[in-house]
Amino acid sequence: MAEFTLLRQQSPLVDPAAQRKVLAAHGPTFQSRLAEHGWPELRPRVPEILQINVGRVCNQTCRHCHVDAGPDRRESMSAEVLDACLDLLVRRNFNTLDITGGAPEMHPEFRRAVTVARQAGKRVIDRCNLTILRANGFRDLPEFLASHQVEIVASLPCYLEENVDQQRGNQVFERSIEALRELNTLGYGQPGSSLTLTLVYNPLGPSLPPPQESLEADYRRELESRHGVRFTRLFTITNLPISRFLDDLVRTDRLAAYQEKLLEAFNPATVDGLMCRDTLSVDWQGGLYDCDFNQMLDMPLGGAERWTVTRLDDARWRQLLERSVVTDRHCFGCTAGAGSSCQGSLVS
Repeated sequence: MAEFTLLRQQSPLVDPAAQRKVLAAHGPTFQSRLAEHGWPELRPRVPEILQINVGRVCNQTCRHCHVDAGPDRRESMSAEVLDACLDLLVRRNFNTLDITGGAPEMHPEFRRAVTVARQAGKRVIDRCNLTILRANGFRDLPEFLASHQVEIVASLPCYLEENVDQQRGNQVFERSIEALRELNTLGYGQPGSSLTLTLVYNPLGPSLPPPQESLEADYRRELESRHGVRFTRLFTITNLPISRFLDDLVRTDRLAAYQEKLLEAFNPATVDGLMCRDTLSVDWQGGLYDCDFNQMLDMPLGGAERWTVTRLDDARWRQLLERSVVTDRHCFGCTAGAGSSCQGSLVS
């Protein structure tokens, strides 16, 4: 804990403006590359997914966390903002509530948010780090999630213990496997079950994920043979150069090379499926963004006006639907190779 706090205080890349400045020093703009491939601007569709980041409090401190979450953080969405999110979810006919953090389950209103959304007939996704399910005070969470038919999207960056603990902390792999076994017992990830358990892979360092389909087969084989664990599917997600990962790239002088790798792997076939076109992202203070990554770089909808969920009237909603998506060089991470989003790869 002390080591993490010291690193955050010393790092010049805590401030979003500093991060944007560092990223801007390398290569062409994302918008210029889009224009080369017939996309003069990136326009959204009517959003179907409302993704809310309920805060940065987490029981873990992962090396590449783009949210910079941890046990010492205090940012937490107020009940007023959460109520506005739930009202928007129903009033604007979103089909999915996607809850993230931090560890979203640590938010005091997490269960109320799930209950309200499910009662409204909405699909609910919990972005879970797995170890929270084994923490004191949260041991009944698996049963709660199962009883409300919540989809679990769980980070497990490798099927090997050494690699997971290197990225996420000592004994994280062991506790994650314990949590997965408990979820399997409740029906999550089992063949024919309606309880969806999605695992998420992201690389250890500055490289692109391997093909999602083949890696899923590896995960399925290794986790079942080694640990008796089953899951529904695997998502592969590219590490975007933001926050702790950006800091690591700068400290090891690998940022320029990584940005060049993402640029060279730009795939125009991924653009149509980018998550920013179907998702509206809300931060813990109620600010509106095109995606969770733009949140962390402080690139809001509405620019200096900063639209918020608590003041999203009909006129502003129409403006929101007519906007252009806010982009910058970090967006090359979502269009590299097979593409990357909160829903995994974008193309085969």
